[in-house]
Amino acid sequence: MKKTEIILGFIVAILVIVFGNTFLKTDILFFRLLVGLGLGYTLARAYTGFAGSVNRAYRTGSTKLMRTLMFMFFITALITTAFLYNSEPTNFNLWINPINMGLILGGLLFGFGMSISVCCASGVLTDLSSGFSRAFITLIFFGLGVFLGFPIQRTAGWVRNSWFITPTGVKLNEGVFLPDLFQWDGFGGYLGSLMLIAFFCAVVVFISYYYEKWLKSKNRYVGHTMEIQQDKKEELDSENFKLFSAETYQHIFIKPWTLEQGAVVISVIFALLMGITKAGWGASTPYGIWMGKVFMLFGVSAESLANFSKMSADIFELPFFQHQISVQNFGIIVGTLIYLLTAGLLKSSFISGLHIEKSEIFLFALGGITMGLGTRLANGCNVGALYTPIANFSLSGWVFLISMTVGGIISNKIFFRPSLAEDIIENQNEEVSV
Repeated sequence: MKKTEIILGFIVAILVIVFGNTFLKTDILFFRLLVGLGLGYTLARAYTGFAGSVNRAYRTGSTKLMRTLMFMFFITALITTAFLYNSEPTNFNLWINPINMGLILGGLLFGFGMSISVCCASGVLTDLSSGFSRAFITLIFFGLGVFLGFPIQRTAGWVRNSWFITPTGVKLNEGVFLPDLFQWDGFGGYLGSLMLIAFFCAVVVFISYYYEKWLKSKNRYVGHTMEIQQDKKEELDSENFKLFSAETYQHIFIKPWTLEQGAVVISVIFALLMGITKAGWGASTPYGIWMGKVFMLFGVSAESLANFSKMSADIFELPFFQHQISVQNFGIIVGTLIYLLTAGLLKSSFISGLHIEKSEIFLFALGGITMGLGTRLANGCNVGALYTPIANFSLSGWVFLISMTVGGIISNKIFFRPSLAEDIIENQNEEVSV
C-alpha cells in the first residue's frame, strides 16, 4: 500500500503543477499555488506550526518550537530588510497593524481557540489530511467566526484605530513601524529595528530556557518525542551509497526535517512572497469568504452578504481559483497531501485522524469560532497578525505574541488536565508512528 501511496504522491504533484499552470488565469495565481505547495509540504515535513509553540510548552515542557519561531522571525526580518532598505515602505503592502484593544482581545481569543483545536489558520489546512475530523469541524466554525467578525473589523474604531502610530504608520493609516523609531542609526532605521527584534527574540528564548529548567527541577518536564526524532543525525552512508535505494529514498523524501530546517525554508518562501507580490503571508480572511459562498448556496445574495460584512459583493462572487490567497491556501492542503503520500503516511494518518469523541465536537467548534473572531479583532491570525507583522517591522506582532500566548495558557489551564508522564509519552509515540 505504501508503494501505491508513494506513486500517487508524485502523480498528484505533477498533476497539480501541470493543471495549475494550464488553467489558472494569471501567472501570479500559479505562483501563489506554488507558494502554498511549498508551505504545506514544509509545515508537514518539519512537523511544525504556530499552535504547538504554546501547547508543546504547556503540555510537554518543550519550548524548542517557540525558540525556533524566534529564530525564524529574526532571519525573516533580516531578509525583508533587503527589500525595504532604500525603498519607500508604502510601495509594499506592509502589515503594520494597529495596536489597540482589538489586537489584545483578538490575540487572547485566537490563542484560546488555537490551543483547544491544536491548530491555527494555516495548521487547520495541513491537519485536514492527518486530523480530518478535528480540522474539518474547526475549519467550519473558523470560517463562521471570521464571517461574523467582518463587520466589526470594518467599522469598529477600537479595532481600526491605533493607540500608537509613527510617520510610516500615518501613511498606512495603521500602527508602529519600528524603523521610524531609529532614523538616527545610519541605516534607515533598520539596524536599530533588527537589534530590537533580536533583543525581543532573545528575551523569549531566555524565558523559554528558564521555564524548561524550572520544569525539570520539579520533575515535570516530559519533552516532545517528534522533536527528539527530528534531531537524530541520520546521514547517508557515502561508502555504500546508491541513488536508487530504500535508504536514499528515506533520506530524501521521508525523513522529517528539523524545526530549524523548516524555519529556514519558510523564511525563504516568505522572501519570495515579499519580492514578487510586495506582500507577506496571510491565510485567515478567505475562510470568511468561503463561509459567505456557502451561504450563497442556500440562496443568500452576494449583496446581502456585502451589506452584513461591509465588504464588496465582488469578493463573494469571485471564483475560488481567482482569489490569490484562496489558491495559496488550497496549495497548502495539497502540499501537505503530497508529503504524506510520498512518505507513505497518508492512509495511516488519515484513518487515525477520523476518530474523535462526541464531547470534542463542541470543543473544536468553540476553538474554531474563537479563532475566527479573534483574527478579525486582531486583523490577522498567526501569520497575518504575528509572523508577517514582525517580519515587516511592526510592533503589533509582538503585542499579538504576548496576547496569543496568554490566551493559549488560559485555554490549556481550563481544558487540559496533565496526565502521568508515561501516558503523555505513550500518546506521543502513537503520534510519531503515524
